[in-house]
Amino acid sequence: MKYVVVLGDGMADWPIESLGGLTPIEYAKTPVMDALAAVSEVGMVPTIPEGMAPGSDTANLSVMGYNPRQYYTGRSPLEALSIGVNMKDTDVVFRCNIVTLTEEDAPYEEQTILDHSSGEISTEDADVLLKAVCEELANETYQFYTGTSYRHCMVWNQGKVLELTPPHDVLTQKIDQYLPSDPMLRRMQERSYEILKNHPINLERKAKGLNPANSFWFWGAGTKPILTSFEEIHHKKGAMISAVDLLKGIAVGAEMDRIIVEGANGGLHTNYEGKAKAAVDALTKDGYDFVYIHVEAPDEMGHQGSVEKKVQSIEYLDERLIRHVKEGLDAAGEDYRMLILPDHPTPIKVRTHVAEAVPYLLYDSTAPESHTWHYNEKEAAAGGRTVAHGWDLMKVLFQEEC
Repeated sequence: MKYVVVLGDGMADWPIESLGGLTPIEYAKTPVMDALAAVSEVGMVPTIPEGMAPGSDTANLSVMGYNPRQYYTGRSPLEALSIGVNMKDTDVVFRCNIVTLTEEDAPYEEQTILDHSSGEISTEDADVLLKAVCEELANETYQFYTGTSYRHCMVWNQGKVLELTPPHDVLTQKIDQYLPSDPMLRRMQERSYEILKNHPINLERKAKGLNPANSFWFWGAGTKPILTSFEEIHHKKGAMISAVDLLKGIAVGAEMDRIIVEGANGGLHTNYEGKAKAAVDALTKDGYDFVYIHVEAPDEMGHQGSVEKKVQSIEYLDERLIRHVKEGLDAAGEDYRMLILPDHPTPIKVRTHVAEAVPYLLYDSTAPESHTWHYNEKEAAAGGRTVAHGWDLMKVLFQEEC
């Protein structure tokens, strides 16, 4: 038996008036998922432990079978694992987004955050900008590391874990009340803005009508993670397919292999087909028992507040990835179980994550069921099973006792 998880990050949502009161999953044309739902178990699962922040970090740890209350030490250390940062026990790691602030004739604290991703800036351009700031700010205490696109890391030697607000929670708001209380972190953010707002790359971006990447934004602090090996827990050889450093970092911590797919970029136009082929090859040719396919696009479109693009991202996931995974495994004659779900909702209305249960679909090629439901939030909540905790999902997938 082979096992695959398809994770549409932030795919779940609330009813939207412009979609006739439907959610993006309900509204999107998803013939593959709906056909699978008719022969699958469908239900709801809470992925975020009560009282914890609804991040992709806690949610994906949960889906992968790790209770965040036991294993979570912060988001950024997981991303640091992905990019090869050697952390000491005394290090504190922060996410360092490069964001878009307004460039009003006013003090830094009166600027407004417009875009947490700087228009999904390329990694190559972001690396140049990061290095321009680090020429002045980096030292033995503060070290910076290039990640992917707008997502980077800062390591504070002998630092403090501080509660800082994610930039996607501050969209369209003035930043004054969300700035770091630590004077050095605040000064580094301010100085990054002074250096970046007139950088040649940003002048070129503005001339093209693109959002400038004009300020650092620190958040997601944490300490060195310690995860138990996924294979040790479940006795399955697993691999991760994702463009996002967070997921790749979880894989490193869980001692899973990472499969890099050319053209996978975490955006709407990622290489869906390439991810599907890589997953099928891993399961049918390369000896893996389990593959976790993570797609960031629905979450990014939720943060951008784009109804049209979020619907499109779900349709792409259905037609360009899930269809190919199913057809590839069927053609290979493999018996398999496939779990499809989001990690958390990212409702268009609020443009950030919420800690609500999400719908899941579990298909077993050897034991098709018979139902009339489709895959969406409403029908999963009305007629499906409820799994008590997100970290029980792997046991459900692998048919282990919860």
